Amino acid sequence: MSFRRISVIAAAALLFCTVAAVGVARAQGSRSVSDFSLKNGANTEVALKSYAGSKAVVVVFLNSSCAYSKLYQNRLSALSGQYSSRGVQFLFINAPINLEASTDLGEAEKLKIKATADLQLLTDEGQKVSGLLGATKTPEVVLLQPAADGFAVRYKGAIDDNPLVEGDVKERYLQQALDNVLAGRPAGVADKRGAGCLIKRN
Repeated sequence: MSFRRISVIAAAALLFCTVAAVGVARAQGSRSVSDFSLKNGANTEVALKSYAGSKAVVVVFLNSSCAYSKLYQNRLSALSGQYSSRGVQFLFINAPINLEASTDLGEAEKLKIKATADLQLLTDEGQKVSGLLGATKTPEVVLLQPAADGFAVRYKGAIDDNPLVEGDVKERYLQQALDNVLAGRPAGVADKRGAGCLIKRN
């Protein structure tokens, strides 16, 4: 292989990596979403902008067939109950983890998450919201904070550092981000990759 050809390949690879890095930065950096709509159990639309008066909104992507989602049931229930009194709204969205998986709310309700009375299990029709927020796994969370241009993304990713054993959790990523945002501080870590079931796209 000639030196010229190697140089061209190297340049192309560098360009690809740069574009990919920019894409990741845009997806997980400081950005905002204006609004989105979901369907609740009564088939009524629920708009994100209806929570503009909340101090923060936590969007949680789940799937009843995902073992990782089931492992987080108690933790998510506790977090929702703990922070609802502080002006935080939790939105639980059923996301398919394979092409055949249903987004029917009946499947999502099998999670039996016990939280506040106003907890709503929502359907993401066409997976528009998971795509908009860049969610790739269940469970995965996105912390949004009301801002002038909609809702700013403050954190995205894992709930904590130990999906398998709740008692061995050392880093509570979502809780730390919430505490910082509610205290008027930067969220801290903007994203943290976690374990889970891959969300499949239609």
